[in-house]
Amino acid sequence: MTNKWSCLAIACVATLLLSLDLTVLHLALPSLVGDLGASSTQLLWIGDMYGFALAGLLITMGNVGDRIGRKRLLLIGAAAFGAASVITAYAPSAELLIAARALLGVAAATIMPSTLSIVRNVFTDPGERTAAVGIWSGMSAAGFAVGPVVGGLMLDHFWWGSVFLINVPIMALVVVGGFLVLPESSNPNAGRIDLLSVVLSFAGIVAVVYAIKEMAHKGLEHADVVAAGVAGIALLATFVWRQTRLAEPLIDVRLFRRRAFSASILTNLLAIFAMSAMMLMFAWYLQLVLGWSPLQAGLAQLPGGLAGAVGGVLAAKLIQPLGRNGVVALGLAMNAGAFLWYTTLGTEVTYITLVPAMVIGGIGIGFAFTVNNDNVLATAPPERAGAAAAVSETAFELGAALGIAILGTVLTSAYRANLELPAGVPAEAARESLAGAVSTASTLPAGQAADLVHAAQLAFLEGVHLTSFVTAGVLAVVALIALAGLRGVPKVIPEEVLTRVHS
Repeated sequence: MTNKWSCLAIACVATLLLSLDLTVLHLALPSLVGDLGASSTQLLWIGDMYGFALAGLLITMGNVGDRIGRKRLLLIGAAAFGAASVITAYAPSAELLIAARALLGVAAATIMPSTLSIVRNVFTDPGERTAAVGIWSGMSAAGFAVGPVVGGLMLDHFWWGSVFLINVPIMALVVVGGFLVLPESSNPNAGRIDLLSVVLSFAGIVAVVYAIKEMAHKGLEHADVVAAGVAGIALLATFVWRQTRLAEPLIDVRLFRRRAFSASILTNLLAIFAMSAMMLMFAWYLQLVLGWSPLQAGLAQLPGGLAGAVGGVLAAKLIQPLGRNGVVALGLAMNAGAFLWYTTLGTEVTYITLVPAMVIGGIGIGFAFTVNNDNVLATAPPERAGAAAAVSETAFELGAALGIAILGTVLTSAYRANLELPAGVPAEAARESLAGAVSTASTLPAGQAADLVHAAQLAFLEGVHLTSFVTAGVLAVVALIALAGLRGVPKVIPEEVLTRVHS
């Protein structure tokens, strides 16, 4: 008999590594300039290519898993991820590193929906399924927090490629353990995959994500940003239209008629939209305002990630007393409170005063993501688990890209509006960002440099306060959406009532 908790352990290890890989490279980017001579444009592509390939192929790979078997696809993806990690670690040029990051994204797209759909099919008891999804969600949250710490530790002792080599032994364990433990599951009545739908979904999602990311860097005045956004929306609209006319669509759009499904997808997208602001702010605040090293900054954010793991485990226990809508709304309200706390940050702060907000916010996001992910899986038929999981993961990727683009713009605009430069200071680089101001200060006399850094830090804090306030407002609105949108969804969603959970 299959040991379902061993299956969960394998799914969690794979998920932890994928989440870690999304953030582990951040600290290595400066090294790439010196070692590979990467330009600023190449650095952006190195950072973004993984996410482009991942987001664009999630829906396709979720459907592939439903057809050829989730275990088979997970094992293929894990082996490919390990091989691509070796290629990435030893890439001799920026161009080859970008290509290797694309391969990593393709492999990750096979793994992400497979892990969650395997959990859905192994845990048939509703209570156990919710608990398992909570643990899975917690491991995903922990991976985001552990990534910068692992990256900092590796970079303190080894070259930049070492942050990718850690993937190899872990994925080897996933392949061996998965082969021995995981059961196979698939959709026995699945038809052929519509190749035109694959092209439409991939091109549309990549175009939209590209437009969102470039909007944050260049603004909307550039023609390529607008063109990519319009083309992406048109392609995705065509994709949705085509799905309504196929006997075996990549996405069964009728799932969105189910309130638990559509409300959970929307809530997750908006929640990660808001949470991406925290990752953006803290990366800059801890290093450029408080003056901490990258490793110290990574370690400082661990309580939030670990609290997210705890929140994921606790969420299942709160569904009975609070209801599914109550747990999600409570989690989002806790996050709103944490961001209000961040509006009090200053140039001097005791770390212990940050920890309560990080813990409260982390537990809250664990509540929201766990219940929403469980809602998505529970309201989708088992044979479509891979496709449903892929929709949820795609919403996550789009929400993160939107958050960094829009809230990042709010942060940058507030910084520029509040920056009062000392007389005689070169304005261009200093007005671009806090990092630009710090870099400019290194070329100035000591007194003038100190004045510039102080002015830039104060302006940046104004941006942090405004962004935190806006984010708190967004989360409060999303909490109300969850409270209303998930009202009446059964606390326990057993198999026999799945088809009756609709709007």
